[in-house]
Amino acid sequence: MKLKTIILSLICFVLMGCQQYHSPSRNTWQKYLSGASFMDMTETAKTAKLPVYMGHGGKIVTATGELSPNMQYGDKNNIDNVTLLNYMSGLEYELYDSLRKPGISVQRAGTDVVVILVRDAIMEMNIADISADGADTLNTITKILKKYGATFIEIAGYTDSMKDKNAAYAFSLDMAERVGVYLAQHNISTSRMFIVGRGSARPIAGQNDTGRLTNRRVEIKINPAR
Repeated sequence: MKLKTIILSLICFVLMGCQQYHSPSRNTWQKYLSGASFMDMTETAKTAKLPVYMGHGGKIVTATGELSPNMQYGDKNNIDNVTLLNYMSGLEYELYDSLRKPGISVQRAGTDVVVILVRDAIMEMNIADISADGADTLNTITKILKKYGATFIEIAGYTDSMKDKNAAYAFSLDMAERVGVYLAQHNISTSRMFIVGRGSARPIAGQNDTGRLTNRRVEIKINPAR
């Protein structure tokens, strides 16, 4: 009897692991994204959000205690800057090493780390939903974001050039919110999140067929909390 129970439990576990992720109903998104800020992640916005973030157990990078012995003394600003760079360099390396897939890139801009996710690399081709490969990618990102928890996250959606600007904005915001919902469902605090749709702004490729597919993307910008 015990052996039968163990076998059934193992079968259930395997089946659950094979189930494809689907975004929850849109009318529940507000619940999942409660606490997220729907605006650009500017310095002013981060400063305003910091008390909420700290109130939800957030940490700042310079308080993580990750100082080498030779950094225990000296100018505080220099120590803070070195700590920030070391912290974000570690984050960048782990993301880069874990996300070697077509349509995905990791870039560094100062103390920011940006993960660029081309739409077709994380979503179904003809359906507005996250694909199995996309869920696997987002799961990898989620694990690393949990490890490097002293960070704010901006999730921005972009489209290719579209005649209808309102449709472009809605499409880009839908992609960003879907990614935000996934992260929230997997225990990334929304007190860290900024979510925006930017339509066809900031193209990173031309407007040929390949370029249009590349411009449809989600960018996750990660910035140290300080």
